[in-house]
Amino acid sequence: MKVVIIGAGMGGLSAAIALKQIGVDVEVYEQVTENKPVGAAISVWSNGVKCLNHLGLEAQVAELGGIVETMSYVEAETGQTMCRFSMQPLIDEVGQRPYPVARAELQLMLMKAYGIDDIHFGKKMVAVSDGTDHATVEFADGTTVTADLVVGADGARSLIREYVLGGPVTRRYAGYVNFNGLVPIDEKIGPATEWTTYVGAGRRVSVMPVADDRFYFFFDVPMPQGQPYERGTAREVLAAEFADWAPGVQKLIEDLDPATTNRVEILDLDPFDTWVKGRVALLGDAAHNTTPDIGQGGCSAMEDAVALQFALREHPDDLHAALAAYQSARTERAGELVLRARKRCDVTHGKDPEKTAQWYSELRDEDGTNILRGIVGNIVGGPLTPA
Repeated sequence: MKVVIIGAGMGGLSAAIALKQIGVDVEVYEQVTENKPVGAAISVWSNGVKCLNHLGLEAQVAELGGIVETMSYVEAETGQTMCRFSMQPLIDEVGQRPYPVARAELQLMLMKAYGIDDIHFGKKMVAVSDGTDHATVEFADGTTVTADLVVGADGARSLIREYVLGGPVTRRYAGYVNFNGLVPIDEKIGPATEWTTYVGAGRRVSVMPVADDRFYFFFDVPMPQGQPYERGTAREVLAAEFADWAPGVQKLIEDLDPATTNRVEILDLDPFDTWVKGRVALLGDAAHNTTPDIGQGGCSAMEDAVALQFALREHPDDLHAALAAYQSARTERAGELVLRARKRCDVTHGKDPEKTAQWYSELRDEDGTNILRGIVGNIVGGPLTPA
């Protein structure tokens, strides 16, 4: 069997590695000419780590991952700790430590595992079509490629999704902008082995450790979509937006590099149940564009990759049965994560001020039990983390 994967992001490469494991002939096509991940880092929760372990990358991801021993929430203006608790109960329950990982390093790890020289860069897909015996992909340079199966891992703005669904869909603006980047660890900002989140006024400022003594940071700023922004002005913008926040936040703003700080308008997509059309299937953000509020977007894409491997392995002589099994295994689970992230987004960012105020009050009485229960609820339910 020959499979063509469109997109060399986390989902596409995870799928490529997974399918190679079972002897499938895989070709990966990517429109960009070099590795330029969007965003500074990613929270790879235990379900995602288990997927990477399954792909033979256990040692590599552990080397790249930051060690998070505790979580805390801190009151925005006073800097007082609202709650702090150990991550160990979660690790004990699900059997795997989660890892925050620098996105570029994770991407490079996946590329090396698949084979960087085997990725076809600079290939912008413009059309896909299905046939009785094969599917065909057309590229902007006039070339075409055929395969038994085409996997659309072409991201949130997926063109293959339009083909599968029969037309375009509109993504929903989640109501906030995320500024993110990497800074050296400084305990004036937060403890070196803690995921620290400052909260107040419907906003978040968060740091978590990644490898090489760095914090991954992000600022969530509710604002209208389409606000003008000049790249390189992140420090000025954030200093104004968070002028009255605690000294740790001020230190973070002082330390960040405006030239490398990313600004991303956060959007998601209503869940849908059709991921397959003939010999064409969706995977990753193309299938379930998710806000980052529960840290499951990338993990869900990795789950897709493993589920696709399982489906093809279980139906080696019937592609359509395999794709039906893949779709059945993933649509409900992935769609549920989209909606959970959306619900958490609305509470975190003050869509209903009373609910947000109630959440802040609950955090002051939290011993970790409720928060970790929620995180475990997100982790379980995938192909390697049965509920």
